[in-house]
Amino acid sequence: MSKQKPPVSLETRSHIPVSETYWPEDASPLSSGEAAAREALGAPGQYPFVRGVQKDMYRGRLWTMRQYAGFGTAEESNKRYHYLLSQGTMGLSVAFDLPTQLGYDPDHARSKGEVGKVGVSVSNLDDMRTLFRGIDLGKVSTSMTINATASILLSFYVAVAEEQGAQAKELRGTVQNDVLKEYVARGNYIYPPEGALRLTTDMFAWCAKNTPKWNPISISGYHIREAGSTASQELAFTFANAIAYVQSAVDSGLDVDAFAGQLSFFFNVHNDFFEEIAKFRAARKIWARIMRERFGSKDLRSQMLRFHSQTAGSTLTAQQPQNNVARVTLQALASVLGGTQSLHTNSLDEALALPSESAAKLALRTQQVIAYESNVTQAVDPLGGSWFVENLTSELEKRTWTYLEEIDRRGGTVKCIEEGYIQNEILDSAYRDQRAIDQGQIKVVGVNCFQEEASEAKIEILRIPPELEHSAVERVRAYRSKRNEGATRDALRGLADAAKSSGENLMEKVYLAAKAGGTLGEISDSMRGVYGQYGGYSGF
Repeated sequence: MSKQKPPVSLETRSHIPVSETYWPEDASPLSSGEAAAREALGAPGQYPFVRGVQKDMYRGRLWTMRQYAGFGTAEESNKRYHYLLSQGTMGLSVAFDLPTQLGYDPDHARSKGEVGKVGVSVSNLDDMRTLFRGIDLGKVSTSMTINATASILLSFYVAVAEEQGAQAKELRGTVQNDVLKEYVARGNYIYPPEGALRLTTDMFAWCAKNTPKWNPISISGYHIREAGSTASQELAFTFANAIAYVQSAVDSGLDVDAFAGQLSFFFNVHNDFFEEIAKFRAARKIWARIMRERFGSKDLRSQMLRFHSQTAGSTLTAQQPQNNVARVTLQALASVLGGTQSLHTNSLDEALALPSESAAKLALRTQQVIAYESNVTQAVDPLGGSWFVENLTSELEKRTWTYLEEIDRRGGTVKCIEEGYIQNEILDSAYRDQRAIDQGQIKVVGVNCFQEEASEAKIEILRIPPELEHSAVERVRAYRSKRNEGATRDALRGLADAAKSSGENLMEKVYLAAKAGGTLGEISDSMRGVYGQYGGYSGF
């Protein structure tokens, strides 16, 4: 379940020796200009990390191969996790249903028809116990794609891990916990930005103290790109959000190097192969500069951009779905050549439904073929020095800084969200892209070219039985009936009181409420009662 060491070959299949890293002089003698370029680029594992955050990258260990999964009940998802682990998945990645993401228990009126549909329903400690039954949380690395309710799900997770006998300080994984991108790209927010930022900042402090190996946030460009942004917008708006989080933490009194080493990122891998590789190289340089020059970080770990990547769901097509295997393969390869630390490959059927077991296995096998058969892990940053890739890296860096300067000029990220600037930039990009597809300027195989009357192959579709919602409702009501009601109410009241003040850590209060038997909906409501519920930007 940990990262696997690859079988590194020090020569090609034709027996040509392969060095760890290549430089301009490996092709021809250096000119004075090339020598300066080499110095500016830096070496792998050194500031500004353009060529990778580790000296030996995949020569030392492979990226973590994750498969995003979760559907229906905790029991059903648990079976899928055991299957994926048996097939070679190195880390789990949990998808939650919409009620869980929005802070509603399964028996809430707003949950009706949505329980278990786009992810697993988890509303209490019993659900979390079932979700990871038979899985040693002290050994597995877990990523949870959860934002507005991230503090609650992490509390459930830590409590269950401790019940198993694991030490909280040894737990490894990530909660996405990126609420700012919800306001501009997904819409799954609960509280207004101010309350949400406080909860995020308190999680930074709590995790630094209690779970130092856990990443308390995965600052996400993925959904910004899925909403229609360009590659440079994905970088710019992701880093603008990151700046807001770091500034909020620093303003609360945290030293930047006390928490910044636990920050991680989550990026999309789209179809433009070389642009995506260049995007990741530019991203590392930009983040290193932000942390060193803007926030005065002294610790190199704080300046390293570590990221998870996922192939682009928005590029998958329901028409000729087998073509999605080729799309995912190209995107995954771009991510690896760009230096990802963790990767999820989408399944061929995800334009139609949640992935079936067989499709999920094929997506995992795609990563394994790249890792073990392609030999792309032999050299660090193998496309470094390509005139095309270096030009793209430089251009993406320039365009990203232009956006960041404009966001600062407009008063910062939160103000730009409140005024709709970022949302409108993404919408304009999405419109231009879709118009180009509609007019045939951008070709999509099987959609606007090489079309067929109907797909010949039968695709197995995963279907969620409607009775699963009824069983989830029964379980949460049974959970409430067996708890110590007085202890639960006291803990929920303590959380609400902490939200009204500024002196206590909210994450600690959420954790205590979870351990006292509070459900996800009840804990969310305790903070809703103080912060209210955000109505969203209405200026479109």
